[in-house]
Amino acid sequence: MLKPIGIKTFQEYADHIFLPFIKAQLRNVTRIDIVWDVYLEDSLKSTTREIRGRGIRRRVAPPNAIPSNSREFLRLADNKIELFEFLAHQVVENLYGDKDIFTTCGQNVLCSRVHTDISSLAPCTHEEADTRMLLHALDSAHKEHRRIMLRTVDTDVLALAVSTAVCLADTEIWVAFGTGRHLRYILAHDIAKELGYEKARALPMFHAFTGCDTVSSFSGRGKKTAFDIWKSFDEVTPVFSSLLTDPSTFNDDCMSVLEAYVVLLYDRICTETTVDSARKNIFTTKDRSMDNIPPTKAALLQHTKRAIYQGGYVWGQALVRCPVIPSPNTHGWQKSGGQGWQPFWTLLPEAVASCSELLKCGCKRGCPRQCKCVRTALKCTPLCHCNGNCENNEIN
Repeated sequence: MLKPIGIKTFQEYADHIFLPFIKAQLRNVTRIDIVWDVYLEDSLKSTTREIRGRGIRRRVAPPNAIPSNSREFLRLADNKIELFEFLAHQVVENLYGDKDIFTTCGQNVLCSRVHTDISSLAPCTHEEADTRMLLHALDSAHKEHRRIMLRTVDTDVLALAVSTAVCLADTEIWVAFGTGRHLRYILAHDIAKELGYEKARALPMFHAFTGCDTVSSFSGRGKKTAFDIWKSFDEVTPVFSSLLTDPSTFNDDCMSVLEAYVVLLYDRICTETTVDSARKNIFTTKDRSMDNIPPTKAALLQHTKRAIYQGGYVWGQALVRCPVIPSPNTHGWQKSGGQGWQPFWTLLPEAVASCSELLKCGCKRGCPRQCKCVRTALKCTPLCHCNGNCENNEIN
């Protein structure tokens, strides 16, 4: 939201802040699309918004006073719904001429020119402006616009822009990323060429799998590390690509490849190919903490389901006007305690419920009196460095 400096009412905000900004953007372009989020009840996004807190309800009308705390105002979905609808109508009613202006308004689209064909744009059931922007970019490309710029502060849009660029071979897609002195212009089509068709197309799925707003990241493993592993383990590319374009193709073979990729995320020289065996190997031989080893296969499966939901069903259908998206409860989410959707982490019981004590020794040969397990009168286990094959177990 543009800052309402020195503004008292919503009409003044439209007249002196918002409309002049849109006019300035129109100077060097032939078309502009203004895309707003849609706020649906019982969605994953609504749960994310609740975490950020709730604001105060204010009615949006031309003569009404604009709230002094815009951040609090924008925390409430109803406030934003009314504000976006108000600004959408202000644009098409006050800006007209030889330029095309499109603005979303809920599931519909308003246009500055009458009799404009918007059948490829509306009605649209996308919830996120992130994906709907790309649908509008596709429409622009089909209408012979060969240079398109997306303005955003969200890395999700950048990943989607690169993926879409490979589908629009004759079109340049630029991304104006950030604000103020941090604003920079990124050539998404050049990044797509550098990555190659399959990697560029699969980028949103990689982004979802390695962590985004609705999918947790792997502890201590950032995007750079994840991308470096992707470059060296190209076997995962067809899996990312297939899950993006057709999420229903997920099977045990896909899971095996994803497991091997996650193992490399935590240890590039590990020879294990399953996360459960790698957990044991890394924990027993490298003295890592529990949050610095791969997740269990059961936890990784639920993580993968959440990534498929976001990367495949939501982002993978960015160019579909009315995508068919399944319920989150079949993809790693559950309703809990009246708090909306919560991640379903794993089918395994919590460690504290199934393991009263967790102790491992680091003995390399035999297990003398100084052994941790011997001192506590416990048998050595496969988690110990001795793998449980020692004198301690023979004595016990």
